[in-house]
Amino acid sequence: MIHPVLLCGGSGTRLWPLSRKSYPKQFARLIGEESLFQGSARRLAGEGFAPPLVVTGEPFRFIVTEQLAAIEQAPQAILIEPEGRNTAPAILAAALWMARKDPEAVMLVAPSDHVIPDAAAFRAAVQAALPAAREGQLVSFGITPTRPETGYGYLKLAADADPGASRPQPLERFVEKPDHDSAQALLAEGRSLWNAGIFLFSARAILEAFAVHADVLAEEVQRAVDEAQTDMGFTRLAPEPWAALPNISVDYAIMEKADNLAVMPYRGHWSDLGGWDAVWQEAGPDAAGNVCSDNATAIGCRDTLLRAESEGQELVGIGLRDMIAVAMGDAVLVAHKSEAQRVKEAVKALKAKGAKQATEFPRDHRPWGWFESLAVGTRFQVKRIVVHPGGALSLQSHHHRAEHWIVVQGTARVTVGETVTLVSENQSVYVPLGEVHRLENPGKLPMILIEVQTGSYLGEDDIIRYEDVYARR
Repeated sequence: MIHPVLLCGGSGTRLWPLSRKSYPKQFARLIGEESLFQGSARRLAGEGFAPPLVVTGEPFRFIVTEQLAAIEQAPQAILIEPEGRNTAPAILAAALWMARKDPEAVMLVAPSDHVIPDAAAFRAAVQAALPAAREGQLVSFGITPTRPETGYGYLKLAADADPGASRPQPLERFVEKPDHDSAQALLAEGRSLWNAGIFLFSARAILEAFAVHADVLAEEVQRAVDEAQTDMGFTRLAPEPWAALPNISVDYAIMEKADNLAVMPYRGHWSDLGGWDAVWQEAGPDAAGNVCSDNATAIGCRDTLLRAESEGQELVGIGLRDMIAVAMGDAVLVAHKSEAQRVKEAVKALKAKGAKQATEFPRDHRPWGWFESLAVGTRFQVKRIVVHPGGALSLQSHHHRAEHWIVVQGTARVTVGETVTLVSENQSVYVPLGEVHRLENPGKLPMILIEVQTGSYLGEDDIIRYEDVYARR
């Protein structure tokens, strides 16, 4: 069996405002009806593939399980990183966890935010690379380049290698992201491939490579795995040794030093969706070169991306050329397509001015569902709250606010003090300031309610939890 390892972190800056630190791009529906994470999980599933091992962060653990459940997949494990430390520590932790079960297990390590439309062709490439991985080689997947791209690293093949081969080829060296002239030269030379950041190797082989080339990492990550705690199906890596780790990619730590490398050429289509210009390209522009969401309209525009992401919102572009416009309820991006890579600068500028839009998504995802603010005033806030079937908020109280709940869809089981009642559509309940309360959805469909908060302080940190089925503090 091939064991997929899905790396599921990220800062969410390149596709702002739809992607943010609290809800990065792999969970968003950027292309099609499923998220990039779901697409990755589907692509690495089927005959010959074990359930995925997911490495992610604390804020995303329930999003991972929810999105996998939506495509009827169950992970073999979810490793929780205490904080992001780049790909080398994440891959090492996954290999150590895997080696406990089977040191010879073959791991297919892949980012969870890439687009590979032809899943069958990619799985065929993985199968072709499998013998080399079983023989102890570290196989990297290289993409046939179509342009002198400066945003990717390159894999320069050995002089006698065939970049169009259907089996792994010898590697001469890694090439860091080049300038345009260097990228043009690599393309003209014809034996360099884009580095996709996808790897195939046995747990034993990658652990041996870490022992030789990054033994400091090996010691601390081993401690983090040995001292890990398990709850609710999640494996939480120990925070103390993890905090001592450097932020380092697997390319720097291992791949640029190892001598047992091979490259599997992949000639099919691939994209890491590294910017809104890539989303425009992947979404399939119309005859005028425009890509519009359902509630966006282009009038006299060419080669333009228009996306309106909020319900009841309409976005109209008139006479635009080579533009990107992405509108959300709390933030709007307007940029020339050639400047798409500068979106990270926008996030940095918003952070500097203290704008929450830089990192916080308007919908706050929780293990029981999600909520969003509809209106905020000096002493009030109105929220829409959606609770999944079987979901339950914690038993809690607030020091500074009272709450009014109006159920608009489904039925809620409401605890206020010692009283437990069922509240149906068009019914409401009042939670006085300081009263212990809980909200649950006992039904089989999502339950939606409108919450009106009133009080002197309405922050999310005004909460005392007494009981919580999700083991939150």
